[in-house]
Amino acid sequence: VQLQASGGGLVQAGGSLRLSCAASGGTFSRLSVGWFRQASGKEREFVAAVRWNGHSTYSSNSVKGRFAISRDIAKNTVHLQMNSLKPEDTAIYYCAAQTGNPILSTMWLDDKYHYWGQGTLVTVSS
Repeated sequence: VQLQASGGGLVQAGGSLRLSCAASGGTFSRLSVGWFRQASGKEREFVAAVRWNGHSTYSSNSVKGRFAISRDIAKNTVHLQMNSLKPEDTAIYYCAAQTGNPILSTMWLDDKYHYWGQGTLVTVSS
């Protein structure tokens, strides 16, 4: 499975961006997908995830109410809609995927993911 993240860029605080994660080479409908981010000098952190069926999502407290994850099975794509962006959201954002039927509350664990995309940079200016 190959994952391609896109949609990053430079935006002012309070603005919005939509990231996309396109999957190829596998059965997308069986993949649960998560977004992680890593700011300069910091460890990678979980942002949001959606289970393979698209009905269950899980977000970190830092983005809850501002970011929303969704999937378009027909297009083999997962989106991360990011609103009310803050300078502290600046990071490289990675999408990742795992097979199986993960428990939603474990989807923040990055070692559960088998496949990773290359990352897309999001910069939020103050």
